[in-house]
Amino acid sequence: MNSIDALGQRLGTAALTTLVRLCPEVRTATPARQEAACAAMRAKAKEAIDELLDDAKAAPWLAEVAFASAVLTLANEGIRVVRLP
Repeated sequence: MNSIDALGQRLGTAALTTLVRLCPEVRTATPARQEAACAAMRAKAKEAIDELLDDAKAAPWLAEVAFASAVLTLANEGIRVVRLP
């Protein structure tokens, strides 16, 4: 596994953990709604990773903040889908 794959894995795990912590109703959502939330997060992942890498290159001392921002960006996409009416 290369470093970008490892970063993606770590980001995905953190985003899913954050999704469940910020939106506990995801646990009782239908499987279709859960999958839709994951699909929304996957669709946003490339953009979030690209932004994370750009931010980390521009300000390496803020890499952890950039990572947290990417995590919240992905989790927010999942929350948005779970909480759709």
